[in-house]
Amino acid sequence: MQDYWSPRRLNHHTEATVADYALHEGLRLALQEGLNSRFSRHLKIHRALNDGLTAMGLSIYHAGDHEMPMVTCVQIPEDLDGDAFRAKLLRNFGVEISSSFGSLQGKIWRIGTMGYSAQKGFITNFVALFGAALLQSGISVDLKAGLDAVEAAFTTPKQTLKTLEV
Repeated sequence: MQDYWSPRRLNHHTEATVADYALHEGLRLALQEGLNSRFSRHLKIHRALNDGLTAMGLSIYHAGDHEMPMVTCVQIPEDLDGDAFRAKLLRNFGVEISSSFGSLQGKIWRIGTMGYSAQKGFITNFVALFGAALLQSGISVDLKAGLDAVEAAFTTPKQTLKTLEV
C-alpha cells in the first residue's frame, strides 16, 4: 500500500482505490486536527456517553477495565432481545449499533464513537434516541438523568491526556 502512494505508483493487485482515497482523507483530517486534540476529543465523547448511559441505569461492560475511547460496550438489559432491539432502533430512529460475537454475543452492544461522529451533538442525540427506544421497548431508564450527565460531561473542566510522541 505504501508503494501505491509513492512516486512508483506500484500495485501488484487490483485494489479498491476508493478505500485508499478514504484512508488518505481520514488520515489527512486526523493530522489536520492534531493527534492529541483528536485523542482528547474521543476520550471526552467516550466519557460523556458512558456517563449518560450509566445515569440512565445501564451498565458499561467492564467499565474502567479494557475500555477503548472509540467503542463503548454496554450490557444488554435482561429480558430484552438485543438483536430485535437493534433492528427496531435502526428502523424507527435511523441509529445503528453493533452486537457482539463469541462469548459476548447477546450480552453486550458495541456503540462506536469514532472520527466525525465523535461530537457533542451526535452523542446527545444518540442518548436521547437510544433512551426513547429503550423506553418504548419496556425497559425502565432515566432518560433525563442520562441527558443531564452527557451535558455535565461537556461543562466540567477539560479532560487531559498524556502528550503522545508521534
